[in-house]
Amino acid sequence: NLTALQRLVRESAQHLEREADTSWLWKGLHAKLVDGFTFTMPDTPENQEAFPQLKSQTPGVGFPIARACAVVSLATACICEIAIGPYEGKETGETALLREMMETFDEKDVVVFDRYYCSYMMLAMLINNGTHACVRLHQCRASDFRRGRRLGHDDHLITWYRPARPQWMSPEQYETIPEKLELRELRFDVTEPGRRAETITVITTLTDPEEYSKEDIAKLYGFRWNVELDIRIIKQTLALDHVRCKTPEMVRRELWVTLLAYNLIRKLIATSAVVHGKQPRQLGFTLACQGVLSSWMLFSTGSCSNSTAMYTTLLAHIANNEVANRPGRIEPRVLKRRRHRYPLMQCPRDQLRKELGQT
Repeated sequence: NLTALQRLVRESAQHLEREADTSWLWKGLHAKLVDGFTFTMPDTPENQEAFPQLKSQTPGVGFPIARACAVVSLATACICEIAIGPYEGKETGETALLREMMETFDEKDVVVFDRYYCSYMMLAMLINNGTHACVRLHQCRASDFRRGRRLGHDDHLITWYRPARPQWMSPEQYETIPEKLELRELRFDVTEPGRRAETITVITTLTDPEEYSKEDIAKLYGFRWNVELDIRIIKQTLALDHVRCKTPEMVRRELWVTLLAYNLIRKLIATSAVVHGKQPRQLGFTLACQGVLSSWMLFSTGSCSNSTAMYTTLLAHIANNEVANRPGRIEPRVLKRRRHRYPLMQCPRDQLRKELGQT
């Protein structure tokens, strides 16, 4: 059932995280990357009721759409937790979904996310949980490096004060939020070839400059991009961009089955990394997935002795397929392949059939 699938996904990620080599961690901490994404599903009345299509779309033209927020391990690339809900509506945003997953984090974690999640309440809830955070400063917040206690160039300690209670928070929960937070704010420039030149300001709870240098924090935030790549793999390689099930219950099952398959392949990649002395994120997921699929029938029909040899060969095959290290890669963000020249559907299919039948 669905509960069993959820438990298997979580336990597979937790087991691999516990067994992770110390060299996979970030300065002894388990970095957890957070980001959101959307996926669509077949246009059925049941799916439309649970996950309504965009209001801007004509009925019968769009697809039901769900919003998801995922927690991914930097060390193992496994999905640790995920929350889903409708795309639109009250308390359906990514921050609301992240608040549902607070129990996922503990004192050994450092959570890395983009500026969308940067708020006093989010940081305070993580601090109350004993968890560290590293987040880009929200664009609506101003920074002034002339204030606070200076730690270095474009690096200082600042104090944030508790705002008024938001509507989604109960008075009892609001009382547990600290009246002020001492945070570290730092700024660095991105000047790598092939990337947009910009200045990034980061807020973090890692306030000790001796243990966590400015360069360390900048590098940690740079790892955030891995969650974008992991989500892309899940949506494209494992076809989660548009699920196939026609009821919300089965949509959720399809989601968790896909995530379980993803974590199990990540477990195989991690095993290959340990055996061959590499990092899990050095090894390609797509080729590992292809290797598993191509050897599936051989494992199911072979003897025990042959299976051991095939398993060793599979691990070696995965270890040989490293992701290319291409620092400073410069690629234009354009598409060469032209799209098919079919017009977009502007009205329901039944209406189009009637119009075609009249001609």
